Amino acid sequence: MKCPGQDSRYWKQGAIFEAKCPKCGHEVEFFKDDTTRRCKNCGHRFLNPKLDFGCASYCQYAEQCLGSLPPELLAEKDDLLKNRVAIEMKRYFGQDFKRIGHAANVARYAEQIVNEEQGTPAVVLCAAYLHDIGIHEAERKYNSTAARYQEKEGSPIARGILTKLGAREALIDEVCDIIGHHHHPRDKETINFKILYDADLIVNLEERQKEKEIERDRLSKIIEKTCLTDTGKRLARKVLLGAKK
Repeated sequence: MKCPGQDSRYWKQGAIFEAKCPKCGHEVEFFKDDTTRRCKNCGHRFLNPKLDFGCASYCQYAEQCLGSLPPELLAEKDDLLKNRVAIEMKRYFGQDFKRIGHAANVARYAEQIVNEEQGTPAVVLCAAYLHDIGIHEAERKYNSTAARYQEKEGSPIARGILTKLGAREALIDEVCDIIGHHHHPRDKETINFKILYDADLIVNLEERQKEKEIERDRLSKIIEKTCLTDTGKRLARKVLLGAKK
C-alpha cells in the first residue's frame, strides 16, 4: 500500500507548484513529493520548500517510501527525535517530577552550549534527556543512586527507548556511550560528551545551592576546574555567579 501522502490520487490543488531557485531566481517546477529539484538555468539543486517532513521525520520506513533521503531531511529527522525522547523520558519517570525537572533543565543548558561548541544537537539533547534514566533501576537493584549504578543501568534502558523510536544506530551508540560514563570523563572525550557533562554539572550545582549555599570563591574554583568547555564555563558563571560574561 502506498502512503496516502505520496499517492497522487489524494493530491489537491497546489500539489504541483513553482519555486524560485535560491541561487539565480529562475522558476523551478516541483511536485509535492519531490524532495529536491535541480534548476535548469544554473544547475543548483535545492530542497523542496513545501515538502511536509511530518511522518518522514520519524517514520522508520521513510527512506523506502520517499527514496533516498537528502541530508536536510535526515537532520530534521534527528532534530524531531529529541522531542519524542523527551516525551518518553517523562513517560518513563511517571510521577517522579524531581527527575523529570532535572533532565529538562540539563537539556535546556545543553541546548545553549551545543551550538556554540559545534556539537551534535540530536546526540547531546537525547543524552541530556536520558542521562539519568537508570536511576530507578539503580535504586531497585542496589538501593543506591550512586553514579556508577546509574551509568550501568541507564545505557540499556536508553538503547531500548531510542531503538523503539527508530533512531539511527550510530546515534544510539554515541548516546548510550555518553550515558554509560556521564559522571566519569575519560582522558580524551568527544565534544558531545563535554557539553552534556557541563550542562549536568551546572544543574547539579544549582540543586546543591538550593540545599546549602556554596561559598562564592569555592563555587568559582569548581566551575573553572571542572567544566570541560569554554561555553559551559561562561554559562556556569552566569547562572551560578551572576556574571554578565
